[in-house]
Amino acid sequence: MTEMQKLYLLVPLAPLFGAIVAGLFGKIVGRRGAHIVTILGVATAFVGSVFVFQDVQAGNTFNGTLYTWATSGGITFEVGFLIDSLTVMMMLVVTFVSLMVHLYTIGYMSEDPGYQRFFSYISLFTFSMLMLVMSNNFLQLFFGWEAVGLVSYLLIGFWYTRPTAIFANMKAFLVNRVGDFGFLLGIGLIAAFANTLNYAEVFAKAPALAAMTVPETGWPLITAICIGLFIGAMGKSAQVPLHVWLPDSMEGPTPISALIHAATMVTAGIFMVARMSPLFELSEAALSFVLVIGATTALFMGFLGIVQNDIKRVVAYSTLSQLGYMTVALGVSAYSAAVFHLMTHAFFKALLFLGAGSVIIGMHHDQDMRNMGGLWKYMPITWITSLLGSLALIGFPFLSGFYSKDSIIEAVQLSHIPGAGYAYFCVIAGVFVTAFYSFRMYFLVFHGEERFGKAVEHDAHGDHSAAHGDDEHGHDEHHHGLAPGQKPHESPWVVTVPLVLLAIPSVLIGFFTIEPMLFGDFFKGVIHFSDSHPVMAELGHEFHGAVGMAIHGMTTLPFILAMSGVAVAWLFYMKMPAIPAAIMKTFKPIHTLLENKYYFDKFNEIFFAGGARLLGRGLWKVGDQTLIDGMAVNGSAKLVGVIAQLTRLFQSGHIYQYAFSMIVGVFVLLTFWFNRA
Repeated sequence: MTEMQKLYLLVPLAPLFGAIVAGLFGKIVGRRGAHIVTILGVATAFVGSVFVFQDVQAGNTFNGTLYTWATSGGITFEVGFLIDSLTVMMMLVVTFVSLMVHLYTIGYMSEDPGYQRFFSYISLFTFSMLMLVMSNNFLQLFFGWEAVGLVSYLLIGFWYTRPTAIFANMKAFLVNRVGDFGFLLGIGLIAAFANTLNYAEVFAKAPALAAMTVPETGWPLITAICIGLFIGAMGKSAQVPLHVWLPDSMEGPTPISALIHAATMVTAGIFMVARMSPLFELSEAALSFVLVIGATTALFMGFLGIVQNDIKRVVAYSTLSQLGYMTVALGVSAYSAAVFHLMTHAFFKALLFLGAGSVIIGMHHDQDMRNMGGLWKYMPITWITSLLGSLALIGFPFLSGFYSKDSIIEAVQLSHIPGAGYAYFCVIAGVFVTAFYSFRMYFLVFHGEERFGKAVEHDAHGDHSAAHGDDEHGHDEHHHGLAPGQKPHESPWVVTVPLVLLAIPSVLIGFFTIEPMLFGDFFKGVIHFSDSHPVMAELGHEFHGAVGMAIHGMTTLPFILAMSGVAVAWLFYMKMPAIPAAIMKTFKPIHTLLENKYYFDKFNEIFFAGGARLLGRGLWKVGDQTLIDGMAVNGSAKLVGVIAQLTRLFQSGHIYQYAFSMIVGVFVLLTFWFNRA
C-alpha cells in the first residue's frame, strides 16, 4: 500500500476513531476529551482531504480495491476507493462543514447531558458520508448510503424522551426505506445484467445495457436502472413525494440540522446521480422524470417556507427547494452545475442553520420568529453572517449562490429535455419565492420592532410545529424565550467563529471556482455528457468570466425577481404588516393548504399508515385468530376431543361387547379378503 493510499484510508478512519472513543469511552475521557478527540479526527480528515485534493490537481487519480470481502457467482464484493475531482470536492466540503459543526457544537450543546454521545454520532455521520463519496463500487456506496441513514435516525431522535423526536426519526427512517427499495432494485438490475458492481466496469458496459430490455416487460433496461437509482435519491435528497421526513428532522439539535441539510445526507442523492452520469445520459426518459420531480420540489416546497414561523423550519424548506434546483440541473444533463450548487449551497446553508442556532441561543431557545425582531443590535456577528447567507441563498450577484443558481436557470432555459418548459417556469418563479421567504425571516428576526420578552398572542392559524424550544432538551426545559426586561446576547466564540469561517466561502467560493468547475477541465473524464444534451457547452459559449457574469446578472430576470422578493418582504413585514394578514384572510383555503403542507402527511397517515393498520388488523383477525388460533391450534384440540368422544362409545367396559366387536371385525376382514381373491 502506497503512502497516498494510506492517506486515503486515514481520511474516513480518523472520524471513525473519534466516534468510537467518544461513544464507547465517553465517561472515561469526559466531555472535554470527547470533543477534543472527535474534532481532531475530523480536522485530520479535512487536512488529509486537502492533500488528496492537491494530489488530484497534480493529475494523480486512484481507482482500486483495498479489500475483497467475498466473491459469489462471478460478482466480487469489495471495499475500494475512487479518488478523482468529484470525490475530492465532496471530501473537502463534507470535512470542512463537519469541522465547523463540531466546533459549533461545543457551545450549542454545552449543557446537554448527552454531550459525548452527540459528538460520537456526528463523527460517525462524517465517516459514513466519506465512505459513500469515496466508494468505487455499488456495495460500498450502499453501505455508506445506509450508514448515513442509520446515524441520521439516531441524531434526529437524539432527545429520545420527546415523543415528537421519536416520531420524526421513525418517519425519516421509514420514508428513506421506501426510497432505498428503488435504489436496491436499480443496483440489483445492474448486478444481474452487468455481472459486476464496480463503477468503471458498469460504465464500460453502459452501451450494452442501453440495448437491453427488462425481461417480460419490454421496458428499456437502462431507464429502469436509472429510475430505480433515482428513487433512492428521492428519499435521501428529499424530493416530492419522499420529502416529508426532512422538515420533521428539525426535532434534532440545530448542529445536526446543519450537517444533514448542508453537506452530507441530503446531498448524497445529488452526488450519486452525478456519479452515475454515464448511465443517466443514455436514458432521456429517466432524465425527464428527474427534471419534473426536481422542478416540482423547487417551487412547491418553497411556497411552504412562506407560512412557517419556526426559524429552523424556514431554513429547512429552503433546503428542500434548493435540492430541487440541484435535481433540475441533473435532469437537463448539467451535472457539473448541480454539484457546483451542491458545493456553494453547503456553505451558505450550513451558515444559515448555524446562524439560526445562534439566534435560538440568544433568545433562550425560543424559535418563533414572531417573538424576535431588532436582534441586529444585540447579535452583530450573527446578524451580518446571516445576511450574507441569505444574500447567497437568493443568488445576489458576486456571492457564491448567484453563480451556481443562475447557471442552473440558464441551463434549464437552453434544454430541450421533455418537461424543460415546466421546469423553467418553476425555477424562475422559485427565485421570487426564495427571496421572499428568506428576507421575511431576516426582517422578522433582525429588524423591526423588538417583540421579545413580551406575552405575545399568536393567531390560531400560526405554525403548529414546536416553535418554542425545539431545542430545549438539555438546555433549560422550563424556560423558553426571554423574560420581560431581558435582552438577547451574542453567542460565545465557539459559535461565532464557525459562522465567520462559513461566511467566507459563502461569499467567495463561487467567484473563484465557477470557471474551472463548469467550463474548465475540473470534471473532465469524471462527469459525462452526451452530444444530444449539450447545455453545458452552450453555457460555456456565453460565459465571459465571473465578473462579466455577475455584472450581466444584474440585468436579468432572476435578479429582478430576487430583488422584487426582497422588496415585497420589506414592505409586508417592515412597513405594512397588515397586508400579509389581509392576504391570509382573503386566500384562507390556500393558506390552509400550505399550512397543512399540501396534506402529504395526512394522505400518508390515512392511505399508507391506515392501510398498514387495516392489513395488520386483517392478518390478526383472519390469519392469527381465525386460521392459526381458531383452526390450527384450537381446531386441532377440538378435533381430538370429537374423536375421543366417538371412541368413548366403543369403550363400555363389557367383555361381551368387545368380543362382539372382534367378531364383527374378523367378519369384515374375511369378507374384504375373499372379495379380493
